Amino acid sequence: MPGLDHNEQVRRLAEVADVRVTDCLGVCEQANVVVVRPSPAGRAAGGRPVWLGLVNQADAADDIAEWVCAGGPGLAEIPVILTLYVMSPPRRKMAGVEKDVIRLF
Repeated sequence: MPGLDHNEQVRRLAEVADVRVTDCLGVCEQANVVVVRPSPAGRAAGGRPVWLGLVNQADAADDIAEWVCAGGPGLAEIPVILTLYVMSPPRRKMAGVEKDVIRLF
């Protein structure tokens, strides 16, 4: 996305979570895609990964970071503003997407 500082977006998210950057998750039409995985406590509470697509606004990284700091999936309700970005993960392995990349999320 022109005008969006991708490095700054990654830097901001890396302040509060482990971040893995990949070339492809099989949903390029939804770029930028951010997958927020629950913490171990969040997973134990029933949290599942949340896929966010079209994350192309500078403030979105701050909204995601605040949610992660509040507990993230399973421990904190997703902020209303982030529900605008929620997308379904791809249902099948896409050509050219490595299985290991999908397993990370």
